[in-house]
Amino acid sequence: MNAPVKTDKMLSRKEGQVGYLTFNNPEKHNAVSLEMWEAAEGALEDFRNDKNIRVMVVTGAGGKAFVSGADISKFADERATKEGSDRYNVAVDRAYEAFYAFPKPTIAMIRGYCIGGGVGLALCCDMRICTEGSKFAVPAAKLALGYRYSGLKKLVDLVGPSFAKEIFFTARQFTAPEALAMGLVNRMLPDGELEAYVKDYAETIAGNAPLTVDSVKFIVAQAVADESKRDLRKCEELVQACFASADYIEGRKAFMEKRKPKFTGA
Repeated sequence: MNAPVKTDKMLSRKEGQVGYLTFNNPEKHNAVSLEMWEAAEGALEDFRNDKNIRVMVVTGAGGKAFVSGADISKFADERATKEGSDRYNVAVDRAYEAFYAFPKPTIAMIRGYCIGGGVGLALCCDMRICTEGSKFAVPAAKLALGYRYSGLKKLVDLVGPSFAKEIFFTARQFTAPEALAMGLVNRMLPDGELEAYVKDYAETIAGNAPLTVDSVKFIVAQAVADESKRDLRKCEELVQACFASADYIEGRKAFMEKRKPKFTGA
């Protein structure tokens, strides 16, 4: 990977065992530029390499949007030529894959608009938790845009083929209750409760055995992958590593002693 890109449009911080990544372009509803995608990739690499970080929360700044897709105002600079457009598309694809393949649990904390590429980003996270006033849409059919197989498969895997078609065919905005009913989001909270709820959820996950949590993330990904690409050997290796770990001993001892376990990931 090239040297990490730094921009004030992407913010990252660490609180205990939870890493927070914030798309910080609120005046444009957190529309994403090339440099933001590239900076996000660098932040993910930092969280991935930090053994103390066990969960990542992804969100948008400003309170009005999670992410609203590409920053169209940057198109003249970033996508005016074929070379520029190719570079942008490669960066976006690479960033989505970095989010989707991130080995630790990820939570999309969604407030406000989650549009186009924002939905794509949310689909790359393990869980999506939103406010009651959040809105979701993929307006590709209003712009004559094509969507690749990989992005559509993530949506179909999550909500099923009928809802996936409805989202794309209508290109309309769906409310948070509609998104919850479709299975597009896991939880819906009143606006004032979102951050506290997600913080508690993330810390709950971080307090569980990381070998178990991370193995389940990998195995579930294999379950929805094309059959020819499944690595069942690694699935079994991860399961056996749990049973061979010091954390397995600690979990049993803590249960017998009626105390909270202290897992180290070893």
